[in-house]
Amino acid sequence: MRLTDVIRRPLITEKTSIQREDGRTIVFHVARDANKVDIKHAIEQLLGAKVETVRTSIAHGKVKRQGRFAGRRSDWKKAVVKLREGEKMPEFLEGA
Repeated sequence: MRLTDVIRRPLITEKTSIQREDGRTIVFHVARDANKVDIKHAIEQLLGAKVETVRTSIAHGKVKRQGRFAGRRSDWKKAVVKLREGEKMPEFLEGA
């Protein structure tokens, strides 16, 4: 799996914005089959920042309806990455 396949996109929500206020925590939408070691390696290679911890969780997809037809969104994985003390958040993620 390529590094860009592991990290899909940063998650920007109200909850993740509160977590980011410490300046060391970033939350990403990652590939479902990526483990913590893959995520840590991809962040260190792509962002050039050292990672202290990685916490992951599976978000289960919701059932959505359109009239009488029901469909299901797919499950996805979220990774909360905490950078080491003294590491700086990348510039392009500062305002996001």
